[in-house]
Amino acid sequence: MQYVIGVDLGTSAVKVLLVDAKGHVSAQATEAYPLQQPHPGYSEQNPEDWITGTTKAIQTVLATSGVDKEKIEGLSYSGQMHGLVLLDQIGKVLRPAILWNDTRTTPQTEEISAKLGQKFIKITRNRALEGFTLPKLLWVKENEPKIFSQVAKFVLPKDYVRYRMTDVLGMELSDAAGTVLLDLESKQWSQEICEALSIPMRICPPLVEATTKVGTLTPEYANLTGLKQDTAVFGGGADNACGAIGAGILSPQRAMCSIGTSGVILAYEPNARKDYAGQLHFFNHAVPDAYYSMGVTLSAGYSLSWLKRTFGDAETFSGFVASADKSSIGAHGLLFTPYIVGERTPYADSKIRGSFVGVDSKQTRPDFVRAVLEGIIFSFKDILDIYNANGKDFKQIVSIGGGARSTLWLQIQADIFDVPIVQLESEQGPGMGAAMIAAVGLGWFNTLAECAAKFIAIKMTYRPIPAHVAQYKTLHRLYQQIYPATKTITAGLVKFE
Repeated sequence: MQYVIGVDLGTSAVKVLLVDAKGHVSAQATEAYPLQQPHPGYSEQNPEDWITGTTKAIQTVLATSGVDKEKIEGLSYSGQMHGLVLLDQIGKVLRPAILWNDTRTTPQTEEISAKLGQKFIKITRNRALEGFTLPKLLWVKENEPKIFSQVAKFVLPKDYVRYRMTDVLGMELSDAAGTVLLDLESKQWSQEICEALSIPMRICPPLVEATTKVGTLTPEYANLTGLKQDTAVFGGGADNACGAIGAGILSPQRAMCSIGTSGVILAYEPNARKDYAGQLHFFNHAVPDAYYSMGVTLSAGYSLSWLKRTFGDAETFSGFVASADKSSIGAHGLLFTPYIVGERTPYADSKIRGSFVGVDSKQTRPDFVRAVLEGIIFSFKDILDIYNANGKDFKQIVSIGGGARSTLWLQIQADIFDVPIVQLESEQGPGMGAAMIAAVGLGWFNTLAECAAKFIAIKMTYRPIPAHVAQYKTLHRLYQQIYPATKTITAGLVKFE
């Protein structure tokens, strides 16, 4: 049996999967790394922690699986999007990486909009938002000019890890689209944007496709991990693109609901003709010559983690979530908006904050848990409404991440979305997508769709319950009134954070 490795470089940890040619996960390992928050709104990491974590996880996978390294033919990546890594002439990191959930760049997003206006959306198919890479580049240029003067290239997190493993520098296309410095249709760095914002084109790295073989491991890294030196290394993809591949979202009839730290509703787009005018993100896919669109809730799983950390730290996570079953639809009159670190879709607002509305002395903690579960899915329903208004009619939504681990939460998704929700037999998310990219790159399959038919199986389908659907439609209309009613209040409170 032959094997591939999928490296999923997340925000809080790296997960490594060893997958055989039938799509079975033979071994896996996870290594956590710290987040640095030196100031309010800042979110940074030391890229060296990614290297250390990835290396340890690969070593653990090899040790626990007992698989001969000669049978491991290839390796690819999924990576947290938008993070800015700056390198000097010899490839040395110049400062901590600025991550996707860093919100310091509001002035830079305003600068982009002022200088380029609608032209920016036409080129990139996205609005300028704090989470993207380009505003981070501008922030460093304007606030750390000495560091910026030393920049030879910038890359994203997984591309930096690949560089350290292969000594080949480049950026993969689906991640490059998330920098909002890419001309989406031409698949080239935008000279027009670079010139308008005084970004030197020379710092933009070469571009590669997800399934392109970038190279092989350096002798040093092969010896360090125990892998063979001629292990083929492929470009990989952005975490959301890889999550979609790993969930089998390879046709327009299916969408993906992913609940991690942030949350995503994602749809496959077979061509670049669809134009959401910046309402939704639109990126090049890790699937060659395809695209994907998505809306993002910044604090999906993070809202639930915050609630548990604050009010249920001693409990297991599964038990904490299950307690919501003691409540009922509408959490006995309690609504929650998951805007605790700002929001992205449909409200591009870094200053908005979350709310509990309808707090009553009769409510108990299970009501608050239920309200958070429902509020996260209501925020996703806002995204689905945009898709519906643009003619999308999904027949199924595949749920991955934290939302796929609770039968209660899966049914809530089906009822609020009013669409059947699919739970996968083995849900490995972006790491499986990364492994599938390696499998296709090696020629095991002709296409990712062919690979998905072999690697992915459905475990359960949760269907909407009509009586629940009607109740949730009423609740969602009330939920949608909270943002405009609280926007001014929470903007005024930000200065007290």
